[in-house]
Amino acid sequence: MTMDKKISLPVITPDGRPPEAQPKWRHDFPIDVPEADYVARRDFTKFMVLTSFAFVIGQFWIGLKRAFRRESAGTSAQRIASVAAVPVGGAVSFSFPKPNDACLLMRTGTDDFVAYSAKCTHLSCAVLPDVKNNALRCPCHNGLFDLATGRPLAGPPSRPLPRIRIEVRKGEIFATAVEERMT
Repeated sequence: MTMDKKISLPVITPDGRPPEAQPKWRHDFPIDVPEADYVARRDFTKFMVLTSFAFVIGQFWIGLKRAFRRESAGTSAQRIASVAAVPVGGAVSFSFPKPNDACLLMRTGTDDFVAYSAKCTHLSCAVLPDVKNNALRCPCHNGLFDLATGRPLAGPPSRPLPRIRIEVRKGEIFATAVEERMT
């Protein structure tokens, strides 16, 4: 059985007067300056264990939210636009899978379409299409994404843009799913 040894530090009151000259309320709050700066190993260890435990719980919570989001992501196809409404080199904004999830559909060729989330993976700023230069630009911090893959090319973003799976059916373009990619 181990016991923490109490270290006796010299009594230094906050205002520098001797203990006998302190007001009566100081007897109810007898913390001296050296004792206020002293942290016992046991207190430090308890703090570190509780903080680590909080981080572990937070990671489990993030994992659970992600798992439930994938389960509920079974959305049906949503019409974006007709093929004729999107010119080659043009872009159309739409929301998918929820009304607040901004996305961009770009037509890169006669029969080539690509769609991504319109939120930068760095700080969720709006990305702007630059189809002529095969890029998506984030004006907030000069982020640059490759139009063909959604991968970051320049700036602070380190993750690719989430890709929106699209299908063309009878001259209509539909969004069918969101591909979350980490690399």
